[in-house]
Amino acid sequence: MRAWVEGIGVLGPGLRGWPMSRAALAGGEALPAEPVTIPASDWLPPAERRRTGAAVRVALAVGREACEHAQRDPRTLATVFTSSGGDGDNQHAICEVLASEARELSPTRFHNSVHNAPAGYWGVATGAMESSTTLCAYDWSFAAGLIEALAWLTMERQPVLLIAYDTPYPEPMNAVRPVAAVFGVAFVFTPERTARSLAMLDARLAREAPAESLPAGLDALCRGVPAARSLPLLQKLATTAGGISAIEYLDGRSIRVECVPC
Repeated sequence: MRAWVEGIGVLGPGLRGWPMSRAALAGGEALPAEPVTIPASDWLPPAERRRTGAAVRVALAVGREACEHAQRDPRTLATVFTSSGGDGDNQHAICEVLASEARELSPTRFHNSVHNAPAGYWGVATGAMESSTTLCAYDWSFAAGLIEALAWLTMERQPVLLIAYDTPYPEPMNAVRPVAAVFGVAFVFTPERTARSLAMLDARLAREAPAESLPAGLDALCRGVPAARSLPLLQKLATTAGGISAIEYLDGRSIRVECVPC
């Protein structure tokens, strides 16, 4: 499957937007050890903004950056959202309520608990009415989302926005399902090359697991956060040379993506 990349958004430890992240990834620099600051989205009305958790804010932040980078109106884009677990803080809060004497769950907690909540908030924020899909495939959620986005692009021949995001769980859930950090990434893909294209991607499913390795700091982030499995692809997109990246997928397989800069 082939696609052209028009826009990128990224947010994670030491990665604050694509321009800054590109320089760090291209140079193989160690990422600064700094907390992730998640911006509040002024695209949402104040009442909706107050109801959003970290997962929604991350998804909206990287999606917005990718659209602005591509100079695309988000209302015109189909979307694919993917996350290994959704809003862990909200899940934790719901479990606390259900384990208490007063088991009264607020409507806000309930509607934020569904896995496609970020897609709903995206629709409210942007007015988007195009097709939207939300996926979950545990540690391989980014790869599953990439396949879905490229399949949509191949079949429908329309631009698509892929948004992948993960946030840590509080304890005690973190003890059994550790997510190392907040991380989000977004790509605007088009079926044809345009004047704003950054690179061409040629992707195929491979029967073997990835063999490449990242620098130590990036490798730890890649292994520690499912959405950060996008880092091998981001690193290739950050360089002028491009190359082939391998993204881990189910059953010992991988998605091999050839990146050719435009």
